[in-house]
Amino acid sequence: MTKKTLKNDNQFNMKKIPLFLMYSRLIFGFVILFLAWLKPDHYKSLITALIVSGLLTDIFDGIIARKLNISTQKLRRLDSSVDQVFWICTLIAAYLICADFFISNYIKMTILLSAEGLIYIISYIKFKKEVATHAILSKIWTLTIMATLIQIVLNCQSTVFFNICFYLGIISRIEIMVILSILKVWTNDVPGIYHAILLRQGKTIKRNKLFNG
Repeated sequence: MTKKTLKNDNQFNMKKIPLFLMYSRLIFGFVILFLAWLKPDHYKSLITALIVSGLLTDIFDGIIARKLNISTQKLRRLDSSVDQVFWICTLIAAYLICADFFISNYIKMTILLSAEGLIYIISYIKFKKEVATHAILSKIWTLTIMATLIQIVLNCQSTVFFNICFYLGIISRIEIMVILSILKVWTNDVPGIYHAILLRQGKTIKRNKLFNG
């Protein structure tokens, strides 16, 4: 085997890393749900570790894909779909563990989930595709989701984190609705409203390799 062949094989294997991380996150979501259903020994600690691991795979799959110049629309759409499944599994798991928390906060939960569903409806109606803006504010919101769900899983309560998560979630969902209304064509990785305006004007936007490259 020649050095060139080995180099090509290594490059091919490296390009599989983002997909590996995405599918790992998908598996983590189902395992979290499974643990919440069975409640084996130390299941809360295991779920917490998997939530954190899932978030880390979400961070690094995009960074690595951009570093390898394989961050295609198809890959970003897949990333968004996997994210949705992972967090839905985690949310259901938290409900199975601490249903009373969700019952007590059902109004805010309904509003937040409805806002999340609405942006997907808008995107499908306008572009026939799911949302994959990966806006900066939404990335920050994801951190609050993680903190809130971990607190719920461990303690069956969350006040400060949940309120931050709720209000930031609403603000970030409104931002995405505005971005979708501004864009003329479906575009992935739009950091914010200002960038959506530039794209609508046919201008290029500055991207960061770590976040939206």
